[in-house]
Amino acid sequence: MTQTGGSAGNESAESDSSAGGDTGRGRGVQAVETSVRILRAVAQGGGPLSLSDIAARVGMAPAKVHRYMASFIQAGMIDHRGSGRYDLGPVAAEIGMAAVARVDVVNRAADGMAALVDETGCTAMLSVWGTRGPTVVRWERAATPLVSMLGIGSVLPVTRSATGQAFLAYLPDRVVEEAVRHELGPDTKVDTQALRRAVRARGLATADQDYIPGLYAMARPVLDLQGNAAAVITLISTDRALLDEDGPVWRRMLAWQDASQS
Repeated sequence: MTQTGGSAGNESAESDSSAGGDTGRGRGVQAVETSVRILRAVAQGGGPLSLSDIAARVGMAPAKVHRYMASFIQAGMIDHRGSGRYDLGPVAAEIGMAAVARVDVVNRAADGMAALVDETGCTAMLSVWGTRGPTVVRWERAATPLVSMLGIGSVLPVTRSATGQAFLAYLPDRVVEEAVRHELGPDTKVDTQALRRAVRARGLATADQDYIPGLYAMARPVLDLQGNAAAVITLISTDRALLDEDGPVWRRMLAWQDASQS
């Protein structure tokens, strides 16, 4: 009997089986594995890729990859750009952001926030890199209240906030460049490489009322095993003493980061 109406995933899975795959596994499972290979190839591409580039990366015929891409686009996992290239879509970004928030190093940072607030008297904020840039995912408020419009889900500027500068210093250019370009525009005079060097030299990023008048901020990245910022922890205060490099809060913040990485 000839099957009709088969999905693109099943068609691809059949071809994969005939190519020497494990025929003991179900076709659905093989289709999922192929889907993961394709999505991973797009994710690791560092930017939009052509169909032929993706096919070459996964060792499949472009026509077969195209069948998968049609389903991915419909599901929001892949975005088909006007240039004919493919990139991760909004659903993939949403899943990725949720996964980052569950990474062990991020969880350890979140678990240590309450103690950091108690010891410093400052409000603490945890952010991850989202689809639009530095995105707040957790607050730990100090006893002294702060007047701020920031909340869970708020997106911070990359170059003007301490949180954003910490990400800028510890993420690859290809990750941050679109957010920086959107923020600054084509005629910017901001030297992002100088910002990156300054943060790395001090170990912390600071904002002296640069973003929110009356508030001072100090931020340090939570690094993953590759030395990239998996998240950023930020302390906020109305007292400018927060930014004293010889002060107790500065020293405590550096010590907290060392402990969180161990």
